[in-house]
Amino acid sequence: LTSLTDAEANVNECQKNSSICPKSATCHNTIGGYYCSCSPGRKFVMETKSCNPDITLIIGISIGVVILVIIIFCIRVIFERRKLANVKKQYFQQHGGMLLFEKMKSDQGLSFTVFTEAELKQATNKFDESQILGHGGNGTVYKGIIKDITEVAIKRSALVDDRQKKEFGKEMLILSQINHKNIVKLLGCCLEVEVPMLVYEFIPKGTLFDLIHGKNSKPHLPFSSLLRIVNEAAEGLAFLHSYANPPILHGDVKTSNILLDENYMAKVSDFGASIIAPTDKAQFVTMVQGTCGYLDPEYMQTCCLTDKSDVYSFGVVLLEILTGEEPLKLEGPEVCRSLSSSFLLAMKGNNLDNMLDNQIKGHENMELIVGVADLARQCLEMCSDNRPSMKEVSEELSRLRKFSRHPWIQRDTETDSFLGLIETEQSSECTEKDERMPINPGSFYLMR
Repeated sequence: LTSLTDAEANVNECQKNSSICPKSATCHNTIGGYYCSCSPGRKFVMETKSCNPDITLIIGISIGVVILVIIIFCIRVIFERRKLANVKKQYFQQHGGMLLFEKMKSDQGLSFTVFTEAELKQATNKFDESQILGHGGNGTVYKGIIKDITEVAIKRSALVDDRQKKEFGKEMLILSQINHKNIVKLLGCCLEVEVPMLVYEFIPKGTLFDLIHGKNSKPHLPFSSLLRIVNEAAEGLAFLHSYANPPILHGDVKTSNILLDENYMAKVSDFGASIIAPTDKAQFVTMVQGTCGYLDPEYMQTCCLTDKSDVYSFGVVLLEILTGEEPLKLEGPEVCRSLSSSFLLAMKGNNLDNMLDNQIKGHENMELIVGVADLARQCLEMCSDNRPSMKEVSEELSRLRKFSRHPWIQRDTETDSFLGLIETEQSSECTEKDERMPINPGSFYLMR
């Protein structure tokens, strides 16, 4: 506001001098004076007789806008966090998290952890690609470090159906209690995501597949070592089928699911999330799952997974150690693409020698090789009723290994009975050490 006085109080200064205010300002006459006003956001400066930006007003408005934006952002963040927390809580309850917590509180000896999503992100550096251990049809496995000391394998599974989600918590309780030296230990899970994540012990030496076919394969690997590894894997599967309560089917037995620890001991892995096995036709699986080359033909026809389906897949594993070949070839004559079909044709034509790996020919006891081949043939029977059980497979492999170490022992009836007695004693000794898990004995579980 600028005031000017005049001797004549009634003189209109604005009319007397039209240029008294700048063009962008408006002149207002007063008694004995006048003042100039500028447009909003600008301020009249008497010294320069000009309208300059009103810095104070601009700063005030800017601060107000910034504060408003911050308030809106905070409200949005709080809303999103509450929404995310509700979603996580919903997933947690949906996957049976409350059942797990109740069991963990009542059973102090249960070595099982329910991890948060944030913990697993931190363990894997936000699931960085450099942490990937492998991919599969059921998901991706990452290496992680929990609490900066414990190495683990974290599996992010593919989508599961609603039925699997409802049973997930109950089935995690069963899997967490499996304690066998030849089965990968399930340490915990994360339930606050759409598809639950599983946390297993980390097994450092890769897979049997890598040992036979891949980058970790060793020249002149002793057949006795391969036989020991598959024998240990058979013992793990036999435990799941015969001694776990309720019994568990794996559903995807293959060499890439047989891991090797620091001592090259076999550990069966990749169970995924279990579901209650079908008890009637309405509950049979609607989509066959597994790996081509290992799938039981009867399972593919009936969509009913049984313990003998695992036996068939294990028969293909035996073929891999005998032949050094992968179970499925994409090239060549159609009849030769399937390793199991080629093997059965060779056995039928008494041409087993043509199928054997060159490292085995002439270097191993042929009676032992024939014994393993005959066991593989029994596992690959088209009719599941004609296949041995996994327990019988495990016992026969143990007997063959003993025979290979003591070739002077003749395979007559008396010796078979003697060896069978030894195996029975060893089997009972092993299973007595393992927990029988008396949970829901009326159910029967299968693994994905």
